[in-house]
Amino acid sequence: MNERVAIIGVGYTQLRPVSSDVSFREMIYEAAVRAYEDAGIEPRDVDTFVAISEDYHEGTAIFDEYVPDQLGAVLKPVHTITQDGLTALASCVMQIKTGLFNIAVLEGHSKASNILYPSHIDAFALDPVTVRPLGFNPVFLAGLEMQRFLVETGNTEYHCGLVVAKNRATAIKNPIAAYPAEISIEDVLSSNPVSFPLKELDIARKADGAFVIVLAKESVAKRLSPYPVYVEGVGWLQDTPNIEMRDLVSSLYLTGAANMAYREAGIRNPIREIDFAEIDDTFSYKELQHIEFLGIARPGESGEMLEEGYFDIDGEFPVNPSGGNIGCGYMYDSSSLRGVYEAVLQLRGFAAERQIPDVETALIASWRGIPTASGGVVILSNRE
Repeated sequence: MNERVAIIGVGYTQLRPVSSDVSFREMIYEAAVRAYEDAGIEPRDVDTFVAISEDYHEGTAIFDEYVPDQLGAVLKPVHTITQDGLTALASCVMQIKTGLFNIAVLEGHSKASNILYPSHIDAFALDPVTVRPLGFNPVFLAGLEMQRFLVETGNTEYHCGLVVAKNRATAIKNPIAAYPAEISIEDVLSSNPVSFPLKELDIARKADGAFVIVLAKESVAKRLSPYPVYVEGVGWLQDTPNIEMRDLVSSLYLTGAANMAYREAGIRNPIREIDFAEIDDTFSYKELQHIEFLGIARPGESGEMLEEGYFDIDGEFPVNPSGGNIGCGYMYDSSSLRGVYEAVLQLRGFAAERQIPDVETALIASWRGIPTASGGVVILSNRE
């Protein structure tokens, strides 16, 4: 199929640290109703559904069996992606590109507050022979990687603190963010140590919430939506999760995913051809690392550019105008859907106080989290 694929509807819930008053089904339903209304469709119009679910995080086996009811997907194809949200979005795009489907719906949610001991769950992903028997909290891997990245690139803990201060402050303008705040770099640097040099405020806090995204082939999108947002390129890559076998300085998973997406979108120089980015910042240093290995900054220069205001919401290349994971909250595999939602709002001109003027092209980049080396990149545009 030669037609492009477009996002024609987005739905969301408020992101919160705890959501004991609603079930995951109610959150998904709320987001789905908003998405269908935004797209101008009913569930019966949808040809295929994709759900993001990881049984370990949900606490239920074959969790996708619990998704169709609240999406209106009963007796419809439901395909589950046990991966990052952008990989799931790629699945929607590819299904539509086959020519067999006109409209696809993507759902992702987080009930992180239900997980009493998240480090115990994360530990299942560690190598069972060489790493897991050590009994460390898996976050120690982030400390190792942060230390190596800072030493090798010349970026500093101060720059990481600046990432946190920027994203928490930017989130103040985002009505769905869970953790907006005015905090100083000194607050970050003096917060409790977790895994040297990683500190408590360097880590994005968990959030509950849901997002639903409606995609359609171009001819259908133009008929249904006055402001379709087109998927110009998508890429994904999985590197080894084994810490002893990979480069701790480089996020090669994101470089590979970006090259794939750039090639499809015809992007040769991302810093000149892309207007803003939503980039994974689950840990503060990750924003800097991802900026560099997406080709937005040269190795070792992201911290200085950040210090100069280059990546501020009113800077030359805004990064995380939503507030990122640090400001909005970390939603496991669904975190990147919040980035897609923000990019769609920006490209439609609907981002209110945080609207970036005259934007045409956005980049969303994801990382699946400890201990993975899995990432995805999507390029979106509002160009007809």
